[in-house]
Amino acid sequence: MLDISLFREDPEAIDAALARRGVAPVGAKVAALDSRRRALLTDIQKAQAERNETSKGIGLAKREGRDAQDLMDAVSALKEKMAGLEADERAVAAELDDLLLGIPNVPLDDTPDGADEADNVQVRVHGEKPHFSFAPKEHFELGEALGLMDFEVAARLSGSRFVVLKGGLARLERALGQFMLDLQTTEHGYEEVATPYLVRSDALIGTGQLPKFSEDLYRAGDEHWLIPTAEVTLTNLGREHILTEEDLPIRVTALTPCFRSEAGAAGRDTRGMLRQHQFSKVELVSVTTPEDSRAELDRLVGCAEEVLKRLGIAYRVMRLCTGDMGFSAQATFDIEAWLPGQNTYREISSCSLCGDFQARRMRMRSRGKAEKKTRFPHTLNGSGLALGRTLIAVMETYQNEDGSITVPEALKPYMGGMDRITP
Repeated sequence: MLDISLFREDPEAIDAALARRGVAPVGAKVAALDSRRRALLTDIQKAQAERNETSKGIGLAKREGRDAQDLMDAVSALKEKMAGLEADERAVAAELDDLLLGIPNVPLDDTPDGADEADNVQVRVHGEKPHFSFAPKEHFELGEALGLMDFEVAARLSGSRFVVLKGGLARLERALGQFMLDLQTTEHGYEEVATPYLVRSDALIGTGQLPKFSEDLYRAGDEHWLIPTAEVTLTNLGREHILTEEDLPIRVTALTPCFRSEAGAAGRDTRGMLRQHQFSKVELVSVTTPEDSRAELDRLVGCAEEVLKRLGIAYRVMRLCTGDMGFSAQATFDIEAWLPGQNTYREISSCSLCGDFQARRMRMRSRGKAEKKTRFPHTLNGSGLALGRTLIAVMETYQNEDGSITVPEALKPYMGGMDRITP
């Protein structure tokens, strides 16, 4: 959520910043609602003071033996007036909150302008694309030929966009998760956390998935939703807390299943497991001071990149433009792995700086030990990495002409002695 003071001070500047994201002007409406709410609060305070003063007059009149009926009628009228003012204030506050919750974050000044992914900017490329003496296959061709990747059985169980992995591929996916967690916790300083997979609406409002993107989520009963990413639970660990700034940055990670309806992906990536309703992901979340957050973003990207470096997978890093960033982000870097079977790069991690946007929504604050005032910390999140897409990259990068998959050196300790996946 954006700071309401920004709309009070310069609504036109906020409109100009949001216009870079293609958002229609909202500054004047926010400022007007805020002004109306503050005027109602002032009227409520005045009515309260008048009622208190009149109530004192009732007591004095009774002590002096005078008729206090007029004063009592005045108090009743003031109570009724206050009730009406308070109802109006609640209605305006609710309208203001709904409006603010639907406004995306403003981009950093150095975030490139653009309409969509075509306007993203390549930052760097790492590793050499593998060369084959045969035509490389896509992951689903390899997996089905091995008899270890079954989309038909998954469709009978759950419908489209699900997969059943067996044997060596199931173990390879598990190995990827353990390898990623070990790397991030033992070398990069992240604390592993096991979090719930079901959350209440407030948690999703806090990270920005609700109320605007409910169609992308799965509801689970009347009170809960399935998490679309562990960003939701990990970031909300600081919800309604005052953090000690000397303890920042906080860096946490979790390996969880993720559930997404893919509402906007109709007809896209229908073959294979690139875009699934259920997938696993190692998530990285940082909470830091505003002064350190930009450097923390670069560090976060580096932690995610290191996974691909250790696996020997070629990739590139892209700076997302304003039109392609997520709702809560101020700046985002995507890491795209090279997929030989598709002969293209595909996104495998998205790392974002959210500023104080999420902290405001979840009422998370921070304070130095010598300070009296609190402020909002900055939050960051990124995939470190998505297991399914990393599995795809490993399969296509390490495929052999006979259809087998060579196990990367980094994963061999997790594979129980298996160095090649065969039928």
